[in-house]
Amino acid sequence: MRDFVIFGDSVCDMTTEMRKEYAIEYVAMNFSIDDVETVASLDWSIDEAKNHYNQMRAGKRVFTTQVPKTVYYDRFKEVLDQGKDVLYIACSSALSASINTARMVAEELLQAYPEASVCCVDSLISSFGQAYLLMQASIKRSQGWSVKETASFIEENRLKVNQCGTVESMEYLRRAGRVKASKAFFGNLFGVKPIIISDTKGQNYAYKKVKGTSNARVAIAEHIVEAADGVYDQLLISHADCEEDAKLLRDEILKRAPFKDVVFGYIGPIVGASVGPGTVIAFCFGKQVTIEGNE
Repeated sequence: MRDFVIFGDSVCDMTTEMRKEYAIEYVAMNFSIDDVETVASLDWSIDEAKNHYNQMRAGKRVFTTQVPKTVYYDRFKEVLDQGKDVLYIACSSALSASINTARMVAEELLQAYPEASVCCVDSLISSFGQAYLLMQASIKRSQGWSVKETASFIEENRLKVNQCGTVESMEYLRRAGRVKASKAFFGNLFGVKPIIISDTKGQNYAYKKVKGTSNARVAIAEHIVEAADGVYDQLLISHADCEEDAKLLRDEILKRAPFKDVVFGYIGPIVGASVGPGTVIAFCFGKQVTIEGNE
């Protein structure tokens, strides 16, 4: 059975240490501020992350791109040349069309490498939800699973990764076209906080709204604990330069459920461009997501 390399992308937000521990590679997207394009590296420092979000707080607009076709081609071909297969677990297709490019590249490469497998899986989630699936794929690989077996496992379990979070300001969602301008204005004016999940389509969907930060924290904690369904193995929390808020959310969740392991990390520039600084999101494995956004 052939060995395989697991790829994520810039949206997965896995730190250098996480990727090293689980032997995860990634393909990079790009972002631009003031027409200066930069690779969306997962190896950015805390100082770089803080500077990025401070620019957004100062009013700078961030624009993002998909993974370039040449990046997919070169990275995947390098692996195939080593006699290995490829498993790419992509960010949700509802948030980026990158996986479509990856699948086209896979078809092209398989004509030259007919003995190989290049599996491209839509994670239907982003940030640490996508990271969780990448880690699970790594565990299956270490247990001797094939690339196709692992890809099937991820597809079968991806909707059991639950996301719940909120944003500091709805303005960034408005700019990214995620909410109507009137909703964003009145939400900010009255302190309304959207409680955002990843739905069955992989969309970031505000399935309910509450007033105030503390109420939002409670709502997220209750959702995560209910979604975990009594299995409290790992809690992952990503944030956009608001570590104290992330810790408060952790404490709120741990009041209700004894998660064994809690992982923190920064939301990267790709997801951050849509949600903005001050966003905090929790993830856990549990019940299958059944909510489908209707907006």
